[in-house]
Amino acid sequence: MINYISTRGGGQPQNFENVLLRGLAPDGGLYVPESWPSLNIKELRGKSYQDIAETVMFPFIEGSIDRKEFHNIVNETYSMDIFRHEKVVPLHHLKDNLYILEQFHGPTIAFKDVALQLLGRLFDTVLKKHGKRVTIIGATSGDTGSAAIEGCRHSEQVDIFILHPEGRVSDVQRKQMTTINAPNVHNIALDGTFDDCQNMVKAMFNDVKFRDDMNLSAVNSINWARIMAQIVYYVTSAIELGAPEKSVTYVIPTGNFGNVFAAYCARKMGLPIKIVVATNENDILTRFFESGEMKISEVIPTISPSMDIGISSNFERFLFDLLERDAQALSNLMRVFKDTGSYCVSVDLIKKAGKQFHSMRCDEKQTLETIRYIYEGTGYTLDPHTAVAMYAALNISENEENAVVTLATAHPAKFPEAVKKATGSYPELPAHLSDLFDKKEYLTKQPNNLQIVQEFIREHSRITK
Repeated sequence: MINYISTRGGGQPQNFENVLLRGLAPDGGLYVPESWPSLNIKELRGKSYQDIAETVMFPFIEGSIDRKEFHNIVNETYSMDIFRHEKVVPLHHLKDNLYILEQFHGPTIAFKDVALQLLGRLFDTVLKKHGKRVTIIGATSGDTGSAAIEGCRHSEQVDIFILHPEGRVSDVQRKQMTTINAPNVHNIALDGTFDDCQNMVKAMFNDVKFRDDMNLSAVNSINWARIMAQIVYYVTSAIELGAPEKSVTYVIPTGNFGNVFAAYCARKMGLPIKIVVATNENDILTRFFESGEMKISEVIPTISPSMDIGISSNFERFLFDLLERDAQALSNLMRVFKDTGSYCVSVDLIKKAGKQFHSMRCDEKQTLETIRYIYEGTGYTLDPHTAVAMYAALNISENEENAVVTLATAHPAKFPEAVKKATGSYPELPAHLSDLFDKKEYLTKQPNNLQIVQEFIREHSRITK
């Protein structure tokens, strides 16, 4: 059975149930597995997405949920009723050695459905077993919120509060969150940036009394179960492309580093892959891999808003490994980062990090040009986030013998204005979302004030009733 430890070294190792429900460790660190299971990749060939998902994830939850029950959860989650493709996360061959991994076939047409549809069912299973309720709080730069709400909207054990930066998500992203009318769903439009939302969520978790009173839990990518579920599609797609005999290069658009860390986990488990980190103009990650400095800068609003992030929370998990799992060294860096807004690592650690990841940035002009180039050359429509990664993929594909896979993290219809600007036409919403703009919205505007938001949550969470 795998236990979990905090990146900052506090407390005792925890089982999966506790990690799922807590989200963030009490010492402010992130949970990581104490050890890594090994994949027998050849034995997974020819199996369905559901079967591979069960095999890949079960070692991480063993001891908390039995195998038969987990089998049922996985098959319910990744059914055709929820993901409208038999392969769940299918590969699309674009041209030459370029492939696209389509992660947008779930209910909110973004990659986060893959993890959050599972997460909602895991919460229900564990909470019902213990007769408990939780209050979930999360911050979203666009996609996490709608996927989390969709995953938890039917749960009797959960109240969910999602903070999004007012005016800084696309209309489709906002409406996917705010048109859900359910007694356990609360949307908060915060007067601030995504980082303000994320910092407020962290502050609430660090407020011990509030955290305990509300029995807080998290669905952001700080929750290990999110990362665990995202490992699966790297395994399924790499096998389809010839793993383990052939290596695959994945180009991942990211801001918060969660999807990248999932790829890193897959590699730790034995999957032979290369990883390219693709950032937009909010390039804190690319700057780190170039210089070894992690430094907060002003967040620039872009046409790829889910990547408009100044602090990459999940990077702490990789940094923990980079520091040879020295929790004290990690805690010292995080303290410096909190106090000064930056930290630096040694030249040796920069080189070590560079062996794990390559990174590239893509600006607004390049993003639009990439959407236009792919559309005119192949007829395939990219969303802006996918285009950021495709820009990097086009730059490296000629030097790669094997497949280069761009992660398509969202359907282009989530960002119609950007796509229209690049291609001249609006992408259509999938049929199941065709009436989205006719629905009434439910949201509450709040100032960037921790106490006011906490009071709102106290008043509306059923855990206090």
